[in-house]
Amino acid sequence: MLDIAPLVRVHVDAWIAAQNDMGVCDAIARNAPVGKPTAMSAPHLPKVAGIDSTVPSPTHTAPLPGAPVVPPPPAAPLPPGALIQDRLASWVSDLTTLHELTERLVRTGSLDEALNELLRAGATLVGARRGMAVLEPADGLGPASTVGLGLAHADLGTIETVPRSATSYGRILEGLPDPVAAPGPIAVPDLLGEAELDPRHREVAARLGYAASYALPLATEAAGKLGAVVWLYDEPAEPVERQRHLVGLYGRYATEHLARLLELERARVQVATVAEELLPSRLPRVPGVRLAARHRTGPQGGGDWYDALPLPEGALGLAVGSVSGTGPSALAAMGRLRASLRAYAVMEGEDPVAVLSDLELLLRLTEPARSATALFAYAEPAQRRIVLAGAGHTPPLIIGEHRTEFVETSLSAPLGMLACWEAPSVELSPAPGETVLLYTDGLLRRTGDPMDRAFARLHAAAAGVPKADRADPGAIADHILRSMLPDDAPHGTPATGPSSPHTTPPTGPAGEDVVLLAARFD
Repeated sequence: MLDIAPLVRVHVDAWIAAQNDMGVCDAIARNAPVGKPTAMSAPHLPKVAGIDSTVPSPTHTAPLPGAPVVPPPPAAPLPPGALIQDRLASWVSDLTTLHELTERLVRTGSLDEALNELLRAGATLVGARRGMAVLEPADGLGPASTVGLGLAHADLGTIETVPRSATSYGRILEGLPDPVAAPGPIAVPDLLGEAELDPRHREVAARLGYAASYALPLATEAAGKLGAVVWLYDEPAEPVERQRHLVGLYGRYATEHLARLLELERARVQVATVAEELLPSRLPRVPGVRLAARHRTGPQGGGDWYDALPLPEGALGLAVGSVSGTGPSALAAMGRLRASLRAYAVMEGEDPVAVLSDLELLLRLTEPARSATALFAYAEPAQRRIVLAGAGHTPPLIIGEHRTEFVETSLSAPLGMLACWEAPSVELSPAPGETVLLYTDGLLRRTGDPMDRAFARLHAAAAGVPKADRADPGAIADHILRSMLPDDAPHGTPATGPSSPHTTPPTGPAGEDVVLLAARFD
């Protein structure tokens, strides 16, 4: 045990006597600790109403009347640079947020995807829950589109019943004479509180449950006015200055991205239009055979094509092919090649080898730097007889109730890759009710599988055509497209008649052209 000398000597008897004669505080004062007589024997201030004056009053206690007011101690000063550090941290956080949002935006590949991402990101920045974006280029060349966030199609239609002059996004689209020179957001912090609000707008806002809005113009110096975006608040509110600054920066970047996507979309539509004009507008009606065609244009415009033309003595010429390259030059080459094949087919269509030999010679002389694949079939529907020849092309497929098989064709290099092209023709006789499917290799390549697996998928898709669809060549082609390209085939595609081709723009991932030409023999 530690031997610690006591610092205070207390006489018990004296302690009890003192408690009886005086207060506890005086008794404690009388028994001072040894070694500190001066401190403990100092004179005490008089007590007031039983309160020890030596104990300081708490800070929240009001001072006594007449007592001097003592100011509170000054607050401790902030360390040097604390305010700057907080501001820098806020800036870094804002830049990080903008970087993440713009990274998500740049990954969008279509106008609707970009508009939806713009709505979501902007709602996060301004603190809104719903919104609407209107794409309406001022040059009138389109395309026009309206998308919503947290709003159904019926809600968007309801908002569009309000006169544009009464809405903030409408004033941006139509009210500013020069939106590039003086662009600016429009904030309406309390819609229902405005006395001059259009009655129809008040009714729509009350029905949909929004009470405030914040609209932002979409305009660039190069493209001009592209549209407007508006976010809707459930309660009266408006973004603070920091939120406005962030959404303004994001909106300028998003507008530039939309302008680039708009240019690409217009180019794609023009290429698809040219490709459609270069292909047959109608398929011929020939007794004993029913025809259907499907054509998908790639994003950059490829050189895949098809043709069907009536020949003398009730015969029919069927052709599919593909020109190397993409873009306008490939489309032009495809048009020239298809026109040349039509001329050769009229002159000597009963001999497919001669037709392709002439086409090979023409291609080598006029376009030596380009190659092409082609398949030409001379059909006699009355006899159900087909003679065909191919140059580096995929083999046709026979689809019937009792068989689904590829046609054995002789191997040959594409047109333009040999000094002299010639390969023997193949003759086949489809049974009544069977369909001969001609197609380009884009159908196989768009699957992303190796060629052997893609051929197996095509065979399985053809064998799985429902019996109810086997009498319609258009239904057969649609089923194969849906089976081969489930993410790329449009939903709800209407069946086409026996004499009209069906051309659709690409709706899926970027890829090559796809052509299918189906001929069903009665």
